[in-house]
Amino acid sequence: MADSDNTTPLSFVTRRRLLAATAIAIVGWERNALAGEAPVVALPYDPVLTIWREWHKVHELSGRLCDQSAQLERTLVETVGFPCATVQLPGGEDVILHSIRALHEVLGAGADAAEARAVAEAHFAVHQARWDAADERIGYSRVADAERKAGDRAEELLQALSVTPAISFAGVAAKLSAVLLESNVREGCVEFPWPQIRSAFEDVVRVGQQLFPEQSLLSEMLRPKHFPERRRSRIDTYGSTA
Repeated sequence: MADSDNTTPLSFVTRRRLLAATAIAIVGWERNALAGEAPVVALPYDPVLTIWREWHKVHELSGRLCDQSAQLERTLVETVGFPCATVQLPGGEDVILHSIRALHEVLGAGADAAEARAVAEAHFAVHQARWDAADERIGYSRVADAERKAGDRAEELLQALSVTPAISFAGVAAKLSAVLLESNVREGCVEFPWPQIRSAFEDVVRVGQQLFPEQSLLSEMLRPKHFPERRRSRIDTYGSTA
C-alpha cells in the first residue's frame, strides 16, 4: 500500500526528528546517571547501551564511507569507464561485457571461438589495467573495503542488540532507535510492522519526557544526516574479473 503525497513528507520529518531525539536522550540519560543527577527512575548499568553506542558510531562511519566510495566510483566511471570488452555474437550483434566470466559465458570454450576470446581478453586486460591504476591513485577500493567492513560490523552489533535483554528504559529506546535508523528504505511505509514500531517509538519518547523532564527532548531535536542504503557497485553486479 503506497503512501499518499500528503502524508509522506510529514512522516519523514517526524520520524527523523524522533530518531534524533532518542539518540540525544540515550546519551543524556546516561550522562545524568554518571553525574549523579538522579532522574525519576535511577538508571542501572545496561549492556544494551554499550552495544548501541558502538553500533551508532559504526553506523555513521558506514554511511560516510558509503558516500565517499560512491563519489570515488563515479570519478572512476567518468574518467576511465568500467573495465569491459566488446564481442560480436554469432548473429552479428555487438555486446559489451564487463567481466572475464561473462566473456567466457558468451563466447563459450570451443576451439572455434579461441581467437575471439583471446582478442576480447586482451582488450579487457588493457581496460582493467587502466581502471586499476586509476583506482590505486584515488583509493576507491580501499574506501569500498572499509565500507564493507564497517557495514559487516554494524550488522554484527545489530544482532548483538537483538539477543541482549534491555534492563533500562534507555536500553529499550536504543533498540527501537537502531531498528528505525537501519530501516531508511522504509521511510513513510504504512505496511506492517512499521506503523506499529513507529508508534512504539513515539510512546518511548513521550514517556521518556515524562520520566526525564529535565532533558527537554523536543527542544533539542536535530535533523540527522541521511545516509544512503548500502548498495552493490556495478563491479559486484557484473561479477569478478577473474
